Amino acid sequence: MKDLIFATANLNKIKEIRAILDGQFNILGLDSIGCTEDIPETQPTIEGNALQKAQYVVDHYGVDCFAEDTGLEIDALDGEPGVYSARYAGPERSSEANIRLALKKLADKENRGAQFKTVIALIQEGQTLTFEGIVRGRIISEKRGTGGFGYDPVFVPDGYQQTFAEMDADTKNKISHRARAVAKLKEYLLNS
Repeated sequence: MKDLIFATANLNKIKEIRAILDGQFNILGLDSIGCTEDIPETQPTIEGNALQKAQYVVDHYGVDCFAEDTGLEIDALDGEPGVYSARYAGPERSSEANIRLALKKLADKENRGAQFKTVIALIQEGQTLTFEGIVRGRIISEKRGTGGFGYDPVFVPDGYQQTFAEMDADTKNKISHRARAVAKLKEYLLNS
């Protein structure tokens, strides 16, 4: 089984990616290479941040890796929080505060349409590739569910009645934005 370094310290994301890849690759986090610093995310786009994180690991640790960045883009808020999703309510990265702020800004809006977008950047043997996954849905007015993380308790994907936080992990890992991006990554890795 091939080792793949995932440029994240987020244990939720590592667990989710491992589940989606179904044991076909050994996914290792930044701790496996001794990286404990906060990798910069200073780009103006989700794709830019994913590329920046992957390149940082290659430049500082000399290992091939993949990185991802994900954002929630709310139609009525002109794509906010987007690239700032994790820090929407401030640098402390509080999911609770981020959700409260998003719901407050949406309070008088009829259009609740939104999408989650994930971009994975893979740097392997000097080649850089990106893989994108998007899932459309809507933002509900109150949190529901205890699973998932981030904005999952207020996001209902199109075609479903449950929020991501109400779904079991298997269901979410089949339809999510991250699952869609990872499926493209997996297809590439298995065929390259």
